[in-house]
Amino acid sequence: MSKKRSVVTILSVAVLAVFSALLFKFTPASSLGVIAKGIAQPTPVSTPAAPHPRSVTDAAKGLQAQVESVYQKAGDSVVNITTQTTAYDFFMNAVPQKGTGSGFVYDDKGHIVTNFHVVENADKIVVTLADGRAMDAKVVGKDPSNDLAVLQIRPQGETLRPIPLGDSDVLHVGQFVVAIGNPFGLNRTLTFGVISSLGRVIKSPDGRFIGQAIQTDAAINPGNSGGPLLDLQGRVVGINSQIISPSRANAGIGFAIPINTVKRVVPELIETGHYRHPWIGAELMELTAQRAKVLSEAGVKVPQHGLLILKVLPGSPAAKAGLRGGQRIKRIGDILLPVDGDVLVAINGHKINSFQDLVVYLETRTRVGETVHVRVLRSGKVVTLPVTLQDRPMQRN
Repeated sequence: MSKKRSVVTILSVAVLAVFSALLFKFTPASSLGVIAKGIAQPTPVSTPAAPHPRSVTDAAKGLQAQVESVYQKAGDSVVNITTQTTAYDFFMNAVPQKGTGSGFVYDDKGHIVTNFHVVENADKIVVTLADGRAMDAKVVGKDPSNDLAVLQIRPQGETLRPIPLGDSDVLHVGQFVVAIGNPFGLNRTLTFGVISSLGRVIKSPDGRFIGQAIQTDAAINPGNSGGPLLDLQGRVVGINSQIISPSRANAGIGFAIPINTVKRVVPELIETGHYRHPWIGAELMELTAQRAKVLSEAGVKVPQHGLLILKVLPGSPAAKAGLRGGQRIKRIGDILLPVDGDVLVAINGHKINSFQDLVVYLETRTRVGETVHVRVLRSGKVVTLPVTLQDRPMQRN
């Protein structure tokens, strides 16, 4: 390249640089996009502002105020329950044993709601109020299948203040809750947590199932049983009942009986002393893939889920509706089993795969006297029959 051409090139670059600087200096920002057309421009990223420390503090104070308010509203309506039962040693000598639990004031007539297992087999029950007054209590109703019991006391003087009841059907996972009770005998202890899960199924004291139980991480320990689980408005949403823990102390997994079960059961316990459980009236066997295989090898074809009706009890709702039990006896190993009965697979369109499904559905979705539509498999065909539920007799499924 010649010296002359180099000088021209340098001058051209300099002129272009000056021109560009002047152009950007006097061009409105709204026009820059036209000049930069075709050149990729980075998209501005908005970084959310960190919460102001004061707003975090205010939120914490607000939550604290709500929890304190719950305790102020409900704390004095939570009671301590002590029981005395009689056990016997190897030599049949009577050995008194004491137990503790919790409960809460249900109404102004002296009714106290607690767990059945708190007062089970008790010879003597004493309820201690927040002001320290202790008085004998009697059981007016109990329901082992829902682990509920109602006591009654006759306080003199100040009127009892019931705790309002909430609605367990509108609860949601993550919602804040407060438990108040008497863990290890420490009166009216408050613990705080969230609803960890909903719709759990837990075992009842009589070996049946309680559906729609609330799982919470609010600390629940021995002595909390029967106490209320409350929302931040001070309404009872559940009754603390069980924990899962190898050490019998809080491990962050506790269960409460939903308050809507209490609303359904407790009025009957107060009125009649017992709760009427919906009953179909049939002896059933739960079908599984393994049982279906064994039965198939014995020449009996059944599905891999549902409930095989072994026997329909005389005079029962199932008998009146025309459900069928086993028509012939088949030896399955060492067992003589009635086979060829109907297989119950649904009630009101709700699938029934197990005995647990049946119990939970009947207890949470139906009432005695209600007619439900039971779907069964009969000789390879689907049959639906109306069944009017009756009160479950004692010691029957």
